Amino acid sequence: MERNVDLNGFLENKQNFIPHLSIDSVIFGFHQDQLKVLLLRVHDSGVWSLSGGFVRMEEGIDPAALRILRERTGLENVYLEQYHTFGHEDRSKKNTLADILDFGHTEEFRNSWLNKRFVSIGYYALVDFSKVNPTPDSFSDIAEWFDLKDLPPMIFDHREMIHKALESLRANLDTKLVGFNLLPETFTMPELQSLYETILGYPLRRNNFQRKMLSMDILERIEKLYTGAANKAPYLYKFKAPTTEVV
Repeated sequence: MERNVDLNGFLENKQNFIPHLSIDSVIFGFHQDQLKVLLLRVHDSGVWSLSGGFVRMEEGIDPAALRILRERTGLENVYLEQYHTFGHEDRSKKNTLADILDFGHTEEFRNSWLNKRFVSIGYYALVDFSKVNPTPDSFSDIAEWFDLKDLPPMIFDHREMIHKALESLRANLDTKLVGFNLLPETFTMPELQSLYETILGYPLRRNNFQRKMLSMDILERIEKLYTGAANKAPYLYKFKAPTTEVV
């Protein structure tokens, strides 16, 4: 999906947002046994960014993160977690937003806080890939999914943000029940194992994995068997707990 940049409109409304503070979300989706991340191409450029935005003056950071996520994906009920704050003093000095957008001739933009140092609060979101409607923001023209192993050139420290989000996701794989939104409502044990292996980056022993998942008491088995031969068809499962959470 494409959209023209609305610089003038954004400059007129910049007073509605908290200066120098942004939110950037690493939106993970699982598709065809691959862990994907939703990225935005900065308008008329060859570089990409995470799904981000600013916090309104009368808005908390969690509601702002949920709003931005909804605007980029069209989804309401998602798993969203704050995982790190990025505030290095040099994180945006090499290529300012004005340089990337080629708005160097626009003095108001270059001199505004929109083109200066930002502290960014990092979140990661887990979504059902099939339900997402990728939508660009004011500074981008395309929103697309990318394989984590094949990321394009990215602005500022957004590649580092993705790596840190993946580290946090791996560390919380069991305790945060990350499969809630990455998988469909019902799934097989092999599908759940494939998700775990993709996130962790290495294979797991089938019997050990199934024993571990069942011992955690987080799955409900559906009595209807998955389509296939009667003696081989795996059972369908679903998670017991609700799917919406902001941590």
